[in-house]
Amino acid sequence: MSEQWQAELAEGFGCVQDLLDFLGIAAPFSAEAAGKFPFRVPRAYARKMRPGDPYDPLLRQVLPLAQELASPEGFVGDPVGDRPALKVPGLLHKYQGRALLITTGACAVHCRYCFRREFPYGESQFTRQREKAALDYIVRDPELTEIILSGGDPLLLSDDRLVRLTKQLTAIPHLRRLRVHSRVPLVLPSRIDERLLEILAGHRLKTVVVIHANHPRELDAETVSVLAAMRRAGLTLLNQSVLLRQVNDSVSALCELSERLFECGVLPYYLHLLDRVRGTAHFEVPEAEARALHEALRRRLPGFLVPRLVREVEGKPYKLPVS
Repeated sequence: MSEQWQAELAEGFGCVQDLLDFLGIAAPFSAEAAGKFPFRVPRAYARKMRPGDPYDPLLRQVLPLAQELASPEGFVGDPVGDRPALKVPGLLHKYQGRALLITTGACAVHCRYCFRREFPYGESQFTRQREKAALDYIVRDPELTEIILSGGDPLLLSDDRLVRLTKQLTAIPHLRRLRVHSRVPLVLPSRIDERLLEILAGHRLKTVVVIHANHPRELDAETVSVLAAMRRAGLTLLNQSVLLRQVNDSVSALCELSERLFECGVLPYYLHLLDRVRGTAHFEVPEAEARALHEALRRRLPGFLVPRLVREVEGKPYKLPVS
């Protein structure tokens, strides 16, 4: 199974025109934008897109456009203050009680709105030496009870690396939870095999997997199946979304997403305002419009299906509610 997902990852689309040809779409794109932030889409994700539709909301998330080359005021390289929060290379410590590990710079899909599109992964992602320094930092801080595996996408680590890392974290007595942030169940579901589930669930730490679905069509039959397997393994499943112009900026799309997530055993967790990283201004939904959408969700859905509308602000002790 390990070879299968790795082969699928290698066989994904690395050329924009190849994806458009696969979908039968003639749509403008920017080769210059793709050069600044490389293009990558797994075939499993491409199969969820509507052939012939240049406005498909899944395609819009990955298609490099000329708007990315604009530089409007307020859009910067590090909009959420990741770099000041690096305590040692590979470890971010922003919030009390939890820290985040940049386990890899690799992702299965390159989302054009990614807030870490300019993050210096070469300086910060794990090597053996950096891994040791990060673990030593965690050991020295008894207030840390939760570790977040992020990246890139931590589920692109090999099984062996994940085993080693989870064993090392489990051995730290003051840790209680392991949180994994991943888009893999949606874009490369073959990665979620029995061995991976054993690794994620087979230790004393309570494991929470936060997936990242922005649109209900990302939850196709294959993804629903792997989410069910994750639940059977005892993993807690949450979802975080980003509010994106012409992707999910409608009451109907957001309501359907929450309903579909709950059917899959996933609780809606966060709906983020766009992190204002350079190259993403065309995705931004104004705050007033976001608040109106969120209010409409509250009117139409039970409270447990309404994600918290938040923004991340550098230096703040938690994600700030938008109300």
